[in-house]
Amino acid sequence: MDVIPAIDVAGGRSRVVYWPGASAGIGAPTDRPEQIAEQLVRQGARILHLVDFDGARRAAPADLEVVGAVAARVAVPLQVAGGLEAADHVRLAFAAGATRVVLSIAIVEHPEMLRECLAVAGDWLAVGLDPRPERLAAFPWARSVPPTIDSLVEELVGQGVRRLVLSHGGAAPDAGLLTSLVGRHDADILVAGGVSDLDEIRRLRDAGVAGLILGEVLLSGTIDLQRALEAAA
Repeated sequence: MDVIPAIDVAGGRSRVVYWPGASAGIGAPTDRPEQIAEQLVRQGARILHLVDFDGARRAAPADLEVVGAVAARVAVPLQVAGGLEAADHVRLAFAAGATRVVLSIAIVEHPEMLRECLAVAGDWLAVGLDPRPERLAAFPWARSVPPTIDSLVEELVGQGVRRLVLSHGGAAPDAGLLTSLVGRHDADILVAGGVSDLDEIRRLRDAGVAGLILGEVLLSGTIDLQRALEAAA
């Protein structure tokens, strides 16, 4: 299982200051995404996840210059999310230096647009979903009955999506649900958020999860990246 450090970007800066030595008073804090990326790669990160928060609010890319700055400093794949709502957005992200892109759940209601994005990104495209039932029900669906997470994954895989990012916020991921999704669908299942210790990382690894996206817990030093990588192996 990949452990994928996440850098949430707003206004060209990381929304979380990187300072894993804060509790011991060692090291120097930084909110520069390219510097954070370099340090994470030095510690063993094999892929990074960049979230364009300004883009997510605008429903269009806003901080792609940060993607370019990071791409110029590290030689690992970059997975970019936030504000990618159309094929032209995906093209812009790739031109900036992205290797993978993550579209929001809104794309589910626009199958033609999804096909256009898949034509640009192919297997390097993922769709982000929130598997919590109450969150799925709260989404403003155009359809009469809200889908279940299983039916939604089946629908997307049937349309050609081969990578799903399940975001849990602060809720712990349901390992049983993840095991079921991994076993039933021909797609890589990635998990974002909801993990606070190494035992949870091992549970997700054993559930067959392909990748785990970790943000603040890594940037703050709550979880050490090297130990996380060992737990995921």
